[in-house]
Amino acid sequence: MKLYNTLTRKKEEFEPLQDKHVRMYNCGPTVYNYIHVGNARPMVVFDSLRRYFIYKGWDVDFVVNFTDIDDKIIKKANEEGLEAKEIAERYIAEFKKDAQGLNLYEYKTINPRATEYMDEIIHFIKDLVDKGAAYELDGDVYFDITKAKDYGKLSGKNLDELQSGARIDVNEKKKNPGDFALWKKKKEGEPAWESPWSQGRPGWHIECSVMAKTLLGKTIDIHTGGEDLEFPHHENEIAQSEAHNGQDFARFWLHNGMITVDHEKMSKSKGNFFTVRDISKEYDLEVLRIFLISSHYRNPINFSKEVMDQNKNALERLYNTKDRLEGAMKTAKSGSDPDFDQDIQQLKEEFCQAMEDDMNTADALSRLFDLSKRINQGINEEIGLESLKGAQETYLSLAKVLGLLYKEEDQAEEEVLKLIKEREEARKNKDFAQADALRDQLLEMGIAIEDSRDGTKWKRI
Repeated sequence: MKLYNTLTRKKEEFEPLQDKHVRMYNCGPTVYNYIHVGNARPMVVFDSLRRYFIYKGWDVDFVVNFTDIDDKIIKKANEEGLEAKEIAERYIAEFKKDAQGLNLYEYKTINPRATEYMDEIIHFIKDLVDKGAAYELDGDVYFDITKAKDYGKLSGKNLDELQSGARIDVNEKKKNPGDFALWKKKKEGEPAWESPWSQGRPGWHIECSVMAKTLLGKTIDIHTGGEDLEFPHHENEIAQSEAHNGQDFARFWLHNGMITVDHEKMSKSKGNFFTVRDISKEYDLEVLRIFLISSHYRNPINFSKEVMDQNKNALERLYNTKDRLEGAMKTAKSGSDPDFDQDIQQLKEEFCQAMEDDMNTADALSRLFDLSKRINQGINEEIGLESLKGAQETYLSLAKVLGLLYKEEDQAEEEVLKLIKEREEARKNKDFAQADALRDQLLEMGIAIEDSRDGTKWKRI
């Protein structure tokens, strides 16, 4: 499999360090609010990569951290008169609801919290100070970027470029303008932990280095995140981890492109800022998932109502094929069709080729739609049961790689069938007003019905 490595700026053949065992770390949310659609993109696309590894028969340790102590959390807590921990707990719970809707938790995901690793963080920082790679300044501790090997190698910029306009702590006493905080001395009204330097809390970057090392080892296979994290966050992770561990931090760095809204940068000031929770009020989150994988992960992607409606209809077509296939298998005669089987196998191979080529989910999704079309043709041709079973196994397994078609049969199906039967009785009795009222009731439940010579059919909308 080839993956584009941001560190080398080229596609490289990927094999895990440990045979068939991948160790991945993805920068997770700072939990002070609901996650927005931009936060969701790396979580969905790199979950799809994890799923493909599992499809290949590999084992995956996948870490997505929670930053549960940060300036934004403290600010929110002070505004609401709460403890920072209460804010973090609230939005971790809300994140998990959104993650469930996006189908992110089908496989085991490790969600460490920064505050759970405070002893390890303090010990890590102390080691950097002892090595001469960090220094204490009035209770704060800074990493000395001149002690980092090849600082700037991820972003591909020289030190002067990186320090110009960077998100760095302003302190004229620092050795270098780009030195970044590992430990921050407590300010009034802030939560704090005891350390050798002061009562305080960790800086932004150190937590990921510590949790990655503790949970996955000194050198991990893949580190992922949005391209906005490339500098300074990921650059600083590399600097402090490699200075501490004495070896490469991550072999592959994968970054996804940003999201625009109606072709404009998403921002609160422009009023085009959407949280996942906002979107869930109008669309099932599976629609958001299919939208997020509909473009190559390294490309920018544009969010709009029109595009979401298109993806809603596309997802419905995939579900209709799934439902139609299940129905056809109940009445199909025994037998198989070699040409049909070969077509299904060919589309499966093309799907895998797309995923093997830098996780091209856009092309893989296109092959899934081609598979859907071929299955429907096979049903029309009354293909035998054995071929339909093979097609179903392929169809559902490839959809699972992309995290799609995960909704089970509606638990309210019994109620739906009951209302359809009542409507049929009303039509038989020429009570068309009642029949129309029942149709409207079903529509409100998200059920569309179609009357045909073969009886009444229904589908979810």
